[in-house]
Amino acid sequence: MADLQDELHSTAEVGDLDLDHPERLSGFEPLTAEAAEAETVTGLGGESEAGDDPLARAHALLADNPVADGYSGLPWALRRLSWYDLEVGESAVDTDVPRLREGHVGVLFWSLHLPGGLVGERAVGATLEQLDLVKTVVAAHPEGLRMAHSAAQIMDARNCGRVAVLLGPAGAAALDDSLGILRALHALGLRVLTLSGASWAGENGLTRFGEEVVREMNRLGVLADLSGASDATVRRALTISKAPVMCTRSGARALRPHPANLPDDVLVELGATQGLCLVPLTAEQTGPTVRDVADHLDHVRELAGPECVGLSGTFDSGAAHPQDLSDASGYPRLVAELLGRGWSETDLALLTWGNVQRVLRSADFTSRAARQRREPSMARIAELDG
Repeated sequence: MADLQDELHSTAEVGDLDLDHPERLSGFEPLTAEAAEAETVTGLGGESEAGDDPLARAHALLADNPVADGYSGLPWALRRLSWYDLEVGESAVDTDVPRLREGHVGVLFWSLHLPGGLVGERAVGATLEQLDLVKTVVAAHPEGLRMAHSAAQIMDARNCGRVAVLLGPAGAAALDDSLGILRALHALGLRVLTLSGASWAGENGLTRFGEEVVREMNRLGVLADLSGASDATVRRALTISKAPVMCTRSGARALRPHPANLPDDVLVELGATQGLCLVPLTAEQTGPTVRDVADHLDHVRELAGPECVGLSGTFDSGAAHPQDLSDASGYPRLVAELLGRGWSETDLALLTWGNVQRVLRSADFTSRAARQRREPSMARIAELDG
């Protein structure tokens, strides 16, 4: 991740920012490892309260450290239903409020991805329809869901007993090669953009305009999603982005050679730049069993570090899921498997909740600082890429 602080101007306004502690700008300070462990143990009442049953321990841990699920295909899945009630329960989809609560899900990123083939104005229009649908669905289920745009608002939703919904990722085609449209989507709530499916983010990496898109995303606080991007795009984005990047649906390519999974050297670099790899719960990418998913989590944690691994249910995306992880209620079974493998409660708290919070806070800090030194970019693709 590029060095942001070296570029900051020494104005009085910027001087008010605590650059050594960026998280304070959002109103919440991340826990140190020791503090996180203390809070987790305190919240759980220690192992004696849950006994030696891994599943009981998993439920107790998740009660204090709920799951931040990095990818849900629910918006597109709901388009085909004439009627649904997510608060009572909806068997036609993988995700509803009762199952989210059973699985201890506290945050859900709702994908705005579109079926292949939509480009230009059609992609922009379809993305806006998806965005409107998400807001309509959340407004119709106020007892279970709440829109959120930041780490602070996620905490507010959690404190009120609601599942926080964040908008994104959306596909790069939704921008129609316009930074103005990027700003408009951000103003409507977009928080994650996937850097693939556009001429400026292809097999050869980011073009000059693509790099300008990343810089404008940093200024706005929109996180870059690199799942499905070419290896060249991934490496270039890791180099130039001043905010941590996310891979919303990526496992370990060494364990399963899926194109969206990450090779070992990229996982190491992702850890070095404090990015986040959200491992998907899909049979195609991570395997048909809970143990297979746990193997990917072990591998990513070993290479990138415990601060750089998270979870991505990818429910309602059309993908097949591992046995016992078929819907949003299955997270305790996965956490029980990890407890059996010797994962500490501190690392599990980071996996389920803390790492996503950290990345959102870092993106918020980067945005606030960048706006002090950078005006909105008016660059056009024809000017930069010819």
